[in-house]
Amino acid sequence: MEEVIEQLREANEPVPVRLELPDEDQLVEIEEELFINIPFVFKEYLLTVSDVVYGSLEPVTVTDPQSHTYLPEVAANAWDAGVPRDLIPICQDGDDYYCVEEDGTVVLWSGEEEIVTEESWESVWHWARDVWLES
Repeated sequence: MEEVIEQLREANEPVPVRLELPDEDQLVEIEEELFINIPFVFKEYLLTVSDVVYGSLEPVTVTDPQSHTYLPEVAANAWDAGVPRDLIPICQDGDDYYCVEEDGTVVLWSGEEEIVTEESWESVWHWARDVWLES
């Protein structure tokens, strides 16, 4: 995890308006808005690197309700598209969504097939290393 955080911090691209990292209270508000518990490992991710901008993928954020990456908005769109309600989207990629399961595993939901594919990653940190940092 520490290694991935370091890689993301090094890759972070300069942007005109920096995002802020959330605090625990903001995450509680997001959970209440979504009516779903955010898995611990995903909370860790949100608290430590959700302000990183890198590559072609734009993972969800939780501090700016006006952002197109705002988790409640992305989740509403994903669930409307057919993503199972027990999955929390962490990143939209075209019609597909990378999502976190209750146990912290990341899966890929295919918008074309409207199914959870065979692709999965042990945690959001594995996904960040193998997918986001490679984008």
